[in-house]
Amino acid sequence: MDLGIAGRWALVCGASKGLGLGCAQALVREGVNVLIVARGADALEAAATQLIADSARPVSTNVLFCAADITTPAGRAAVFAIRSDFDIVVTNAGGPPTGDFRDWDRDAWIKAVDANMLTPIELIKATVDGMAARGFGRIVNITSSAVKAPIDVLGLSNGARSGLTGFVAGVARSPLAGQGVTINNLLPGAFDTDRLRGNMQGAAVRTGQSLEALADARRQAIPAQRFGTPQEFGAICAFLCSAHAGYITGQNVLADGGAFPGTF
Repeated sequence: MDLGIAGRWALVCGASKGLGLGCAQALVREGVNVLIVARGADALEAAATQLIADSARPVSTNVLFCAADITTPAGRAAVFAIRSDFDIVVTNAGGPPTGDFRDWDRDAWIKAVDANMLTPIELIKATVDGMAARGFGRIVNITSSAVKAPIDVLGLSNGARSGLTGFVAGVARSPLAGQGVTINNLLPGAFDTDRLRGNMQGAAVRTGQSLEALADARRQAIPAQRFGTPQEFGAICAFLCSAHAGYITGQNVLADGGAFPGTF
């Protein structure tokens, strides 16, 4: 399927690896020009090189990169100094640490809210009016399946991302929807990423179980009997960004291999 977005410009955050890179790869393969952002300069440059090599289209696809912390005003300023207008924005920031809520002070909560709620809101605010003026815009926020099925040790993430979800529910249904701008959340379950491996390693330390045993138990709890891949996650994101997804907005799209047990 031709997604109808060749030649568009996308900002993809947290794109040096994992789910962000998977989204950038899928967009580049559709002929989308991308500006990718992450904090680690070396990994980001390697990702940009990989994206250029991945592009199979006969036309030249622009791949720009900015090593910056998108969760800070300075980081966002650095990004928008390179390019200010985007047709597609994929927001993504590393999740806050796991732990016991009794150990989190105000600073921990503010940091989580800044990264996983306020940063996406700032990116939306900076780009949606330009999208609306051009009559096309796609924003996809990478959040978490924990928004639908909270995990106790992910309390910082549960709270901050749920706040973003509530905000998006309103703004996605504002007059922007009638101007060709869609805003959706993409909720990953267990995907084979450094984040998942890090969380399981922490659980292994806490419980004394082996990492292999924990990973096997986690896979068996998923109806699909496996972890997702960043590439298939990216394909879902690319469709939500496509010309064919203009009637999908304000939604929480869950990609978790069937792990969520609810009907709705």
